[in-house]
Amino acid sequence: MKDLDGAFSALADPTRRAILARLAVGEATVMELAEPFDMSQPAISRHLKVLEGAGLITRRVEGTKRPCRLAPDAIRQIDRWLDMLREALARNYDRLDQVLAEMQSEEGKEAP
Repeated sequence: MKDLDGAFSALADPTRRAILARLAVGEATVMELAEPFDMSQPAISRHLKVLEGAGLITRRVEGTKRPCRLAPDAIRQIDRWLDMLREALARNYDRLDQVLAEMQSEEGKEAP
């Protein structure tokens, strides 16, 4: 994947997120992806170009069709970045739990 900024920028649009959710089910053509949306095929194609530019999808040529699919490596890279944040939050919560436990322990000692 080119960069996380590009991926998150692409993910900022709800239509693109919906397209990715559809591609999570399996490969689809532009026309299949355009079906549930109230927009033209060229508009969907522009969204696909953004997703492809961000490295989130890949396309292959199959005659006149260009089926799209998720780029699993890009999704894994985003997931690894989010895992790093989850781990940092877990460490912060663990430290907070420790501080609270120490405070409660001290309060128990001070009571007559």
